Amino acid sequence: MGTVILILILLIIILFAVKSTLNRIQHGSACCGERDAPEKKVKVQDKNKSHYPFKYVLSVDGMHCSNCTRHVENALNSIDGIWATASLEKKSVTVLSKMELEAADLECEVRDAGYTVLSVTKNQVITQGDI
Repeated sequence: MGTVILILILLIIILFAVKSTLNRIQHGSACCGERDAPEKKVKVQDKNKSHYPFKYVLSVDGMHCSNCTRHVENALNSIDGIWATASLEKKSVTVLSKMELEAADLECEVRDAGYTVLSVTKNQVITQGDI
């Protein structure tokens, strides 16, 4: 009788493990608390880098998976005149902008998305006409 109970407990554990693995394969790791399918990526309409004279590099804490980077990119790319690209390996976000921005505004957008900005570095992009 004890062996049957032990086998049933092991089968239940295996069932939950298989279900969890299938969910991760289908929806990603979801470390950022999402259990649904990943949200659609917000696409930037203007992909001509020469239209973005300002560049900001944000060091962001809390990005652990591709869902996290997509969430941060979507938060920033939904703002008109901004093109953001997040790097999971570097734990950073490169923001190209058509207008000069305040670092506090970028920090606020990332914070509202659920992440922490550790630092913001601002660079003005040099265009072909400046050389």
